[in-house]
Amino acid sequence: MARKNYEVGEPAEIAYGLQFYISGQAKGLFRVYANKKNQIKLDDSQIHGDLAPLREVLDSFSLTLNRSGQNTRATMSPVGKTVQFSNINLADLGYPIIGSDESGKGDYFGPLVSAAVYVDETSAQGLKELGVRDSKKLNDHQSLELAVLIRGLCAGRYAVVEIAPIRYNDLYTQLKKEGKNLNHLLAWGHAKALEKVLQNIPCDLAVADKFADEKYIISKLQERGKRIRLIQQPRAEENIAVAAASILARERFLLKLKSLSAEFSVTLPKGANQGVSEAAERLMQQFGFAVLSQVAKVHFKTTEQLRRPDI
Repeated sequence: MARKNYEVGEPAEIAYGLQFYISGQAKGLFRVYANKKNQIKLDDSQIHGDLAPLREVLDSFSLTLNRSGQNTRATMSPVGKTVQFSNINLADLGYPIIGSDESGKGDYFGPLVSAAVYVDETSAQGLKELGVRDSKKLNDHQSLELAVLIRGLCAGRYAVVEIAPIRYNDLYTQLKKEGKNLNHLLAWGHAKALEKVLQNIPCDLAVADKFADEKYIISKLQERGKRIRLIQQPRAEENIAVAAASILARERFLLKLKSLSAEFSVTLPKGANQGVSEAAERLMQQFGFAVLSQVAKVHFKTTEQLRRPDI
């Protein structure tokens, strides 16, 4: 396949990875594989000539990891071609790496929060010693305590992006008009958090939870001139960088939910259950239906199920 000043050959499987030949300003075999530690490695040692075109090849990569039972498989798609290989351990992708995650996606009340954290070997060890793990395995108190420690350990190397309910509802409505969906909004948040981290420190690799086609995030980053190889997989929080990001995102969500509860003198529960519906009813009785756009994600079915007093 021709790409500007070079050509990319068909990818071929090798032990624990793939290789393909590029020719043009740069020539030779390019390899992607998993080493003995199950870390993803890129080998350009056999490439000769101008390596600038190689950067463009890398930018065309799409890498997705999918777990099935005890086996983890990786799908790499250079310039539209797909080759699979196995034996990749998401928990040990190597360093440095940026992990990103979000909080509030399934909660009716409160903001949508995305966070990204840059982790190198030193900070990874520190995070493990702190007991950092997926925020869903922690109670709220533990998340709040750990978040303070993570921010101290990773100072200047993390970012938190909050989309408040009013802004969230406006963006969601705009995206629906454009034929887009929630995944685009999630991608915007992840990309924004990644971008903020990349402004402070360069990094070639990022990992995030799998919520949709990774092209959503990549396209948003590329719009802002940022380039990074992105890995997405369900339960990505097993990677320490993603786990740290999940805790920072959760902290911001919890603090904002508490702030909104105090502002309207109504306890706003997490989730989207019966207790949430009852809290929404109390809000409506006191402030009217329009208040929901200030505290909640109004496209949830919870809104449809409420009794509107003005109808």
